[in-house]
Amino acid sequence: MAKDNFEYVWTDKKRTLFGLPLSFTRYYLTETKLICRYGLLNIEEDEIDLYKITDKRLKLSFWQRIFGCGTIHVCSKDTDSPDKELVSIKQPREVMQLLDKYVTEQRDRYSIRGRDMYGGMPHHPHDMDGDGDFDE
Repeated sequence: MAKDNFEYVWTDKKRTLFGLPLSFTRYYLTETKLICRYGLLNIEEDEIDLYKITDKRLKLSFWQRIFGCGTIHVCSKDTDSPDKELVSIKQPREVMQLLDKYVTEQRDRYSIRGRDMYGGMPHHPHDMDGDGDFDE
């Protein structure tokens, strides 16, 4: 399944009406990156290195459960997209397990644990010195 010089481990589209993939949002998982691609004519693509992922949350709404879909919310230490949602994907529990597997592999490869990534940014983007006051 090689495309764009990546070997994809998993790929899916955002599901809309009745769990059908009628969207131009596509998600890809490689052994090292989570890639989200949006758009038809103007395409925007966002990548998150797997070792930067700090937390995941699964959301299963009533309608998503009826059609076998779910949403995975990913928190990461990525600078441009710290929060990412994989909206209405099929088999979300299996995707979470797959994501766990590759996140753990990448962290082991770089000898990084989740606790190593905390404390890198101030609590608020305008609080550069971390004292709780807004800086100009």
